[in-house]
Order: sequence, then structure tokens, then C-alpha cells
Amino acid sequence: MLEIWGRRTSSNVQALMWCVGELDLDYTRHDVGHVYGGTDTDEFHALNPNRTVPVLKDGDGPALWETGAVLRYLASRYAPEPFWPTDPVRRAEVDVWAEWAKLNVAGGFTGPVFWRVVRTPEAQRDPTAIATALTALNAKLQIAEDRLQNREWLCGPAFSLSDIQFGHILYRYFDVDIARPIRPNLTRYFDQLMQRDAYREHVAISYEELRDSPAG
Repeated sequence: MLEIWGRRTSSNVQALMWCVGELDLDYTRHDVGHVYGGTDTDEFHALNPNRTVPVLKDGDGPALWETGAVLRYLASRYAPEPFWPTDPVRRAEVDVWAEWAKLNVAGGFTGPVFWRVVRTPEAQRDPTAIATALTALNAKLQIAEDRLQNREWLCGPAFSLSDIQFGHILYRYFDVDIARPIRPNLTRYFDQLMQRDAYREHVAISYEELRDSPAG
């Protein structure tokens, strides 16, 4: 049984929970962070000295944190081919695109765009900073648009861990009030994500509790 700490509106927690759902793993999750508090306790510090979510424990194993590392752990232990390939070359390709998505797409959207558009009160928003962030993000999303031209999923015909790291921010990207270039391949890809039960359950959910709430 997995034990998970983290509020369901955290995008990093959503990536983890989506992976758990895709792998059909049993879990217990505790709401921690933001309005739920809990990260400032000694007990949570013992789990994660950075006091961030998500944190995962798998049975008697150690507490694991840093979303990418936790996802790779789950994939290595529980995922079948081709979600996390056994062949080192194919696995490296999945890992490359997972890291690219985490650093460039999730990193370029969550703080620079989502926080500024949704979690910052309208009177305090910086339109110039938002526009600059969108320009940078759009350059990365065009890479995905081009790659998806002849691929159903980010690394080929099968859904993989790279799609978790890339796709978990797309619900918010397509939902928030920003200008979006027309990208038919990315739109088709997002429509595929919305057909997945685990995505709808753990990712395509309300983020209203975060609106105009920059802390936490």
C-alpha cells in the first residue's frame, strides 16, 4: 500500500497521482500543503527536509520525494512495458522527454504563467512578465507540436512516463485565461489525455482553491 502526502490541487501531486492511477496501485493520500498546512510539523520534516509535496512511502521503504524521482521509482517497480521500457536505450528516450517536459514545460508554465495568471490577484498581475513567460513556453510547446506530428504519444505509439510529466499541466494550460496559438497536434494529444480515466480523476479537476492565493 502506498502512502502519499500532498494536496490534490498541487500539480506535482497530480503527476504522481495520475501515475498511481494509470498503474492501478492501492494508496492512501493525506491532504498536506497550502490551505491544509502540515508541512511545518516535525513529523513532515522527518519525511522530507525540504517540506514540499508530494512525499511517498511504499510499505516499509524510505520516504521518497522529488516528483521525477518518485515517478521513476514507481515505474521501475510497478510499470509494464512500454510505459517504462526495460531496454536501456528506449528507457533513456522516455526519460529524456520526461525530464524535458518537467524542466521546460511544467517549469515554464506553473510558476511563470499559472501563478501569475491564477494565483496572483488581478490588480497585482504583471502583463509584461506573463507575455514574456508565454513566449518562452510557446517555444517549448512548439517542440512538442512538431514531435507529435507523426506520433500518437510523446515517445511513439504507446503511452509512457514521459506523457505523465508532459501532460499533467495541459489541463490547466488549456483552461486558464491566456492566448494560445492553434496547435492541432497538441490539441489532439490533450483530447486523448481527457479520455483517460486516471487523468480525469486526478488532473482535470478544479483549482479554484488556488485562485488569488500565492502562498503555499
